[in-house]
Amino acid sequence: MADTALLVIDVQNDYFPGGKYPLAGMDAAAAKVADLIAAARWNRIPVIHVRHESPSSEADFFAEGTPGAEIHGAVAPLPDEPVVVKHNVNAFLDTGLDGLLKEKGIGSLVIVGAMSHMCVDAATRAALDLGYGVTLAHDATATRDLAFGDVAVPAASVQAALMAALEFAGATPRTAGAIVTDWAG
Repeated sequence: MADTALLVIDVQNDYFPGGKYPLAGMDAAAAKVADLIAAARWNRIPVIHVRHESPSSEADFFAEGTPGAEIHGAVAPLPDEPVVVKHNVNAFLDTGLDGLLKEKGIGSLVIVGAMSHMCVDAATRAALDLGYGVTLAHDATATRDLAFGDVAVPAASVQAALMAALEFAGATPRTAGAIVTDWAG
């Protein structure tokens, strides 16, 4: 555990009910994220927050300076926890995230957050490419219904397909509860 960090991706107000881009099950996922954050803090595992921000005021969501772009209060960072601001889907692209992790001696990540099919996917694949071990707390992530042509894809199917693909790519999907239990070990 000494080289592990919890990476909390884009748990921001616009993804919650009443936000500009609500996700299926975001409240439940955020509760699991909060459990993991509490366990990480208790076990002195670094917690690193990532916040997506669009510099355009005309963005559909996460517009810079709006309440929707703020990290949700249920998972708010403590003053000593880093917040990496990103402008791309991939949390490692054009940010100091990789350098921050290396500086802290981090070799493995537990990744949580939103959206599973975009930013969680991109960060997980980038982390694997950079040589990090990755565990995904799959019940601490959220997505939404999608469509491909005439095929409607419910959020649960999007989530299952993505977790299967990321497991195939080398990540280890686990429940938040199992991770918390391991940390308490």
